[in-house]
Amino acid sequence: MNRRLFFLTLFIPFIIFSQKGNTYKIRTIAFYNVENLFDIENDSLTFDDDRTPEGKDQWTKEKYHRKIENIAKVISDIGRTHVRTSPDLIGLCEIENMTVLEDLINHPSLQKMDYRIIHFDSPDERGIDVALIYKHSAFLPTSFQSRRLLLRNEAGERDYTRDQLVVGGLLDDEQIYCIVNHWPSRSGGEQRSKPNRLAAATLNKKIIDSILKQDSSAKIISMGDLNDDPVDDSLKKILNTQGKKRKLEENTLFNPMEKLYKKGVGSLAYRDKWNLFDQLFFTANFLDQKQEGYRFWKANVFTAPYLFTQKGPYKGYPFRTYAGGNYTGGYSDHFPVYLFLIKPVQ
Repeated sequence: MNRRLFFLTLFIPFIIFSQKGNTYKIRTIAFYNVENLFDIENDSLTFDDDRTPEGKDQWTKEKYHRKIENIAKVISDIGRTHVRTSPDLIGLCEIENMTVLEDLINHPSLQKMDYRIIHFDSPDERGIDVALIYKHSAFLPTSFQSRRLLLRNEAGERDYTRDQLVVGGLLDDEQIYCIVNHWPSRSGGEQRSKPNRLAAATLNKKIIDSILKQDSSAKIISMGDLNDDPVDDSLKKILNTQGKKRKLEENTLFNPMEKLYKKGVGSLAYRDKWNLFDQLFFTANFLDQKQEGYRFWKANVFTAPYLFTQKGPYKGYPFRTYAGGNYTGGYSDHFPVYLFLIKPVQ
C-alpha cells in the first residue's frame, strides 16, 4: 500500500489525504529553546543583570522587540512545509516571565492564532522558566502543575534549576498530556554534571508513571531541551526510550529523535559538533494504528535557511542573538523541533 500523504491546500490547513482517499486531520506539536528571552527590567531576585540596558549585553528595548519579532517569525513558520499554519502546542524554555510570553503571543505574526499561556515561575537562579503556549481553538487544558527538581551541589547546598511543567488537556476531543522540560546544563563538564540530568530523567519518569497509574492508556508527550542526546543514559537507561518501533513494549517510550540523531541531525552546535538536545518522545500508544484518535506521523528539526549563521567563524551554526560576546541580532542557539499527529476524519 502506498502510504505517501498528499496535502489538501484549500482553506483547511490541518486536513491531509492519502492516495486512497482517506482524509486526516493533522496537528503540530513543537518545542523551542528561545535562548534567553528576557525583558529589559532588572529583577532583584534573579541573576538577570546582563540582560538590562545597563548590563553587559546592553539589552535595550530595541533589541528586545527584535528578539520578540524573530521568535514570533520562527514559531509562525514551524511545520509550514506540510501545514499552512503554526503549531497547535509549543513548549518553550529560556523565557524569563509571563510578560515576555504575553508580548510574544500578541506579536502581529501570532496574534491571530489566539495562543494562550501556561506558565509557572521556576526557582532557577537566572530566572529562566519553561512554558506551554497553545491554540485556544485546538486545545483545552484540564490540568496543569509545576513539578520541582530538587538538586544539591557537591557542598550539599541547594542547586536551583527549572521545574518540569505538566499539562493535561483535550486536543480537539482527545485527552493527552504534555511535559515541558529544560534539564540541567553540562556546565562543569558532561560527566561531572551527568547526575543532575539523571535526576531530571528520574523525575520525568515518575511523572509519566504517575499519569499511567491513573490511566494506563494515557497518551503522553514529553518535550524539551534535555542537554543530553537521544542515546545518553538519561534517555536510554532511566526513561528506557526506544528509537525503533519493533523494540517497543506496552508503556515504553518511543523517541523519534534517536533515528535523526544517528543520521547526524542536530539542533545545536558546539565546537564543530552537532548535538540533538532538543527532543520530543512519547508513549507507544501514539503508534497504534488500531487505536482511535491521534497517532504519530513523523518528527523533524526545523532548519529554515534564515536560522543559520551565513558568514564568519560561526558560519553554518544556528544564528543566535549573541555570538562571541557580540550582539548579532539572530534567533537562538537552538533549532526548534516538532512532530505531527494525525487522525482519520470520519
